Amino acid sequence: MRFSYFFIPLAFALPNLASANTCEVEITAGDSWSYNTKTITVPSDCDEFTVNFTHTGKLSKDGLGHNWVLAKTSDVNAIAQAGAPEGLENDFLPKNDERVLAFTPIIGGGESASTTFKTSVLNKNEDYSFFCSFPGHTFMMRGTVKQAE
Repeated sequence: MRFSYFFIPLAFALPNLASANTCEVEITAGDSWSYNTKTITVPSDCDEFTVNFTHTGKLSKDGLGHNWVLAKTSDVNAIAQAGAPEGLENDFLPKNDERVLAFTPIIGGGESASTTFKTSVLNKNEDYSFFCSFPGHTFMMRGTVKQAE
């Protein structure tokens, strides 16, 4: 009987450990123009969500850098166009643009970056995308962000 009492606290602790890990995702991209996933689902019980982005390639950020940007799908092309003239020093993103909901800086091969955003920025009635803002990458490096029911 003493053995079963040991597992009772574990039964309450395990769901908390599991939910803490679901409020983040690991995303990678290499020297090819693609992310390792096309869809990210944000659990409805997360107040904040973290994207840990790693460039698994070898090329430098000025040669073939990548980043991860979150925006409404309807805003992606306009953000990419407005960001291109801003240059690498501004991550090819328009400064202080409210359409950019979250982003990592442009990174090169072997580097990592993270961003955390409040999930309250996501509206269930909108479509969201993630993309790379490096000029020319946006059309191939794109995926969807969905909020779980």
